Amino acid sequence: MKILGIIPARFASSRFPGKPLADIAGKSMIRRVYEQCRKSSSLHKVIVATDDQRILDHVKSFGGDVVMTSEDHVSGTDRCNEVASQFPEFDICINIQGDEPLIDPLQIDLVCQCFMVKDVELATLVKKITITDELFNPNTPKVIFNKDMEAIYFSRNTIPFLRNSVQDNWLKDHTYYKHIGIYGYRTSTLAEITRLEMSALEKAEALEQLRWVENGYKIKVAVTDKESQAIDTPEDLKKLLSHLKPDT
Repeated sequence: MKILGIIPARFASSRFPGKPLADIAGKSMIRRVYEQCRKSSSLHKVIVATDDQRILDHVKSFGGDVVMTSEDHVSGTDRCNEVASQFPEFDICINIQGDEPLIDPLQIDLVCQCFMVKDVELATLVKKITITDELFNPNTPKVIFNKDMEAIYFSRNTIPFLRNSVQDNWLKDHTYYKHIGIYGYRTSTLAEITRLEMSALEKAEALEQLRWVENGYKIKVAVTDKESQAIDTPEDLKKLLSHLKPDT
């Protein structure tokens, strides 16, 4: 089983233009993500997928593998599929967020391990919610899953609703999970899901993975205890820099 790690990286961003090239203690964000991915023991190759010449040139400058992709892709999933189609020798693709410069390689390995089960089509990570603010934050997607560790539903709302409990006690009365945005796909499944039309649930929640669930695809989930640190804004970057150790 050959596994390809793909890091989608766009220059354009409404909240943080040029984010992949942002400097983080002497290294660009995209370089830090790339180097963390290279530490994964499960990935056989890592590629940055971009639509911008500046990012392409920069990745090449530090010796990274990079592919220029179409500017018309709506999502990172579509961009991953374009890259995967150029590397048919790989069985599995892992879509790694390009704005998590401190991603733990063990999280990547955890997603990869899901595909040791032959019938797994798609995989992702979840983490137990321990903070009330996260539980009720619509920017933190929640997920519920069945006894086979397959996602039942993702929502920006808090799910499940505890009918016989006051909200202040919800974290005490039930175990809630949030979604960690790293995806794994069998390459054949990746090609299929990119041909699906946007679904009603996806439009309602603005969560792409609901398109797959609504069309009958099973998403395997694995539980991580590692926190993700996505950089969405310049303010997020300032917070990260304030916590970085000098030798990081």
